[in-house]
Amino acid sequence: MDFSERSPPVVVKKSRRKKPSIYWDIPPSGFAHITPLQYKAMHAAGQIPAQVVAAAQVVQQENSPVPIVGSTITRQARRLYVGNIPFGCTEQAMMDFFNHQMKITGLAQAAGNPILACQINLDKNFAFLEFRSVDETTQAMAFDGINFQGQPLKLRRPRDYQPMMGISELPASNVPVLSGVVSTMVHDSIEKLFVGGLPNYLSEDQVKELLSSFGQLRAFNLVKDSATSLSKGYAFCEYADPQLTDQAIAGLNGMQLGDKKLIVQRASVGAKHNQMSQQVPVQIQVPGLNLNAVGTQPPTEVLCLMNMVATEELVDEEEYDDILEDIREECGKYGVVKSIEIPRPIEGVDVPGCGKIFVEFNSVLDCQKAQQSLTGRKFANRVVVTSYYDPDKYHRREF
Repeated sequence: MDFSERSPPVVVKKSRRKKPSIYWDIPPSGFAHITPLQYKAMHAAGQIPAQVVAAAQVVQQENSPVPIVGSTITRQARRLYVGNIPFGCTEQAMMDFFNHQMKITGLAQAAGNPILACQINLDKNFAFLEFRSVDETTQAMAFDGINFQGQPLKLRRPRDYQPMMGISELPASNVPVLSGVVSTMVHDSIEKLFVGGLPNYLSEDQVKELLSSFGQLRAFNLVKDSATSLSKGYAFCEYADPQLTDQAIAGLNGMQLGDKKLIVQRASVGAKHNQMSQQVPVQIQVPGLNLNAVGTQPPTEVLCLMNMVATEELVDEEEYDDILEDIREECGKYGVVKSIEIPRPIEGVDVPGCGKIFVEFNSVLDCQKAQQSLTGRKFANRVVVTSYYDPDKYHRREF
């Protein structure tokens, strides 16, 4: 099939509906008066309160008495600091949550509840948990990064913690990586990755989502300025499967994100250098994203949007029309949109550019405004990746 003979790009028509977008991320109630770019900046600066999500239902457990291992001398070794707690959570809710998690993961070492007490400091947004035994306290460190009421928690030893003779400070090595739990502390190892060149407006969840496209993370930490809480543009991470380390380096290093290019390498520079140089580059598995095509293209009037749609979402006519309309309406906020092209799958045919979305603006300036605003947004709960595209190739349908 000769794609050059197909019909010309879809010319944008007048909106056929007034209903709100069902794909783009929408600012919550009370923030509709600001632009998405302003909302992203406020969210990154910590000026948007965390959404208070209803606490997950927990199974009520019988509070049978269990003797406490140790005495008041071991109290500092039986306590954990919990940071980044959600707004409005109660001490009882946090105790119920962790007691339930300890039991369903098999980390509780006796009948009854492992957590005896909880103290919350609402002003400074942290809490302390007190466990019944030193060993269970250590095993609970595996919950660092667990999601509680919509917030990833940070679990640390308290400042007055003193290691005890003969007792490990880290969870047992046979404790499996808990599903959905990504530690916020990346320990030094040969598999620790440095990720630099991150746009400052990307949130922790967005960076984590990008990195997780290669597999489950064991640990992740986006480095922030202590005074402003803004991202410093770099992070550290480690994958649960060490074999994914080199794949992530090959797939992400040099990737263009907005006006920046990622630098992804082992934190210990030069480690396993010979092995890395022999790795075959791995394509990042996000819809429509071709790293070879995402480069340092200068600004043009054509914007290429990636990681927004999957091919199966373009088959149904009604869903395709909704996607097209949502993109037309959103891009129209930044200037005059001349045409939009969304290559659709054809059974048995390798359609060029399928999974990408091309938007032609009336001017380069309009396209630049859209690129700055849309990069890092979410569409269908996917982080949007953008790149300028050659207008001549666009009109020749060379996708």
